[in-house]
Amino acid sequence: MEARPVRPSVPVTRRARVPWAAILLLGLLAGFLGAGAFQWLVASRSPAALAPPVPAAAVGDANRLTLSPLVARTAPAVVNIAVLQASPQNENPLLRDPFWRRYFGVPEDAPRLAAGSGVIVDAERGLVLTNVHVVQNARAIQVTLNDRRQVEAELLGGDPRVDIAVLRIPARNLTQLPLGDSERLAVGDYVVAIGDPFQVGQTVTAGIVSALGRGPRGRGTSYVQTDAPINPGNSGGPLIDMRGQVIGINTAIVGPAGGNVGIGFAVPSNTARRVMEQVVGRGG
Repeated sequence: MEARPVRPSVPVTRRARVPWAAILLLGLLAGFLGAGAFQWLVASRSPAALAPPVPAAAVGDANRLTLSPLVARTAPAVVNIAVLQASPQNENPLLRDPFWRRYFGVPEDAPRLAAGSGVIVDAERGLVLTNVHVVQNARAIQVTLNDRRQVEAELLGGDPRVDIAVLRIPARNLTQLPLGDSERLAVGDYVVAIGDPFQVGQTVTAGIVSALGRGPRGRGTSYVQTDAPINPGNSGGPLIDMRGQVIGINTAIVGPAGGNVGIGFAVPSNTARRVMEQVVGRGG
């Protein structure tokens, strides 16, 4: 019997064609997606992405980093204080005699004019905080407002131990700043100082809280230390946080030549508030 080859029960199919166009398209798509993911990973680890967030009060618009909105809100509450003091010859019994003043060539009674800064903290009652050393021995106190109005101020009282004095001015349409809680301060917080250094006019400087619980010894309180530039004439002006609150009253600097070297001190706002409440409570 002749053997016959067994035919396969499954029909043989033709070889399928490879979809090269689809594979190429998928490869290009995967390449684009991979490049985008790589760029996102690099951007997420860039210094700009790792930088600390900017305080909301410091942002003007998307293309400008600025403190101008904060300054625009707070500067109108900062005032210049001019103090009329007795002339030095009035303290010398010999020079009180007109004959000896003429003999020594001392000019006639020419009072000295000292200047500092202050901040309005109660617009309704016209209350202004400043330093005791700004207004001590004053024969008259003149306050110049941000809008150039000039008014005579009354010294209600103060506490020389912490160097805070309270004035009252008879003016309307005033701008005030709230007293913040200095207990909430932390080293590294951004702050702004506004005042009238060297009588050049209202000046704004910025920095951070450098330390807490610091200050000159024997002054009776712990101070807020800041590197925001403070110079003579800034005394009595406010140290302001990014919320626009007064968290200190600038009072002293450490400077070998009498100017700023980045070490300034402010009376904490809680201490200033306590002095104001005591003065006003006494009938001020």
